[in-house]
Amino acid sequence: MGFTIGGIRDMRSGTRRRSRTSEGTAVAEYTGLWGWDVVPGARAVAGVCSCGDAVCAAPGAHPFDFAQVVPAGATLDEVTAAWAQFPGAAVLLPVGRTFDVLEVAEAAGRRALVRLERMGVPLGPVSVSPDGRAHFFVAPGAAAALPELLYRMGWDDADLDLRCLGPGSYLTAPPSDHAGLGHVQWLRPPSLDTATKPPQARLLLGTLAYICHRHLA
Repeated sequence: MGFTIGGIRDMRSGTRRRSRTSEGTAVAEYTGLWGWDVVPGARAVAGVCSCGDAVCAAPGAHPFDFAQVVPAGATLDEVTAAWAQFPGAAVLLPVGRTFDVLEVAEAAGRRALVRLERMGVPLGPVSVSPDGRAHFFVAPGAAAALPELLYRMGWDDADLDLRCLGPGSYLTAPPSDHAGLGHVQWLRPPSLDTATKPPQARLLLGTLAYICHRHLA
């Protein structure tokens, strides 16, 4: 990795050799501390996307067309240089590399998180977005395996507000704004143990499916 945990603390304490943007610091934490790839994303104000497309299909919720992925392990200087090309960009995480994401309604996700923690189920990071969705980070491959997993658990024909994001998807990361609706937040922040080794989806799926089904009943 490009710097140590102590280096992150130094950045937060203000001991910087030169001015760096808050976005750069946040991105450097994701790349250097958590080992995630990151890509600059568009923002939306009053429904207008910063990508410049007047008929954008996903205002403030997609990467910029010409933005390069900032790879895991990038240093703060490398991140700052990359982010300077897209001032004020949202922080997006490419899904399907280090993790896939189980997405459910926020209310169901909050209830499921409490139950899973009480059960002692291994958990990865969990975020919540201002459009009322909760995102559980799970091991890569979950999106492809989801139909079979639901079938084996007997939830394949149930009415569930549950989907899995995999390769080709992007997740807005805290503290960025999502689609002009407000800031994304952590319900369960990443840790050194879970950032690059999130749990298998099957460990969470039964509880998530049950609570999602009850939430819709």
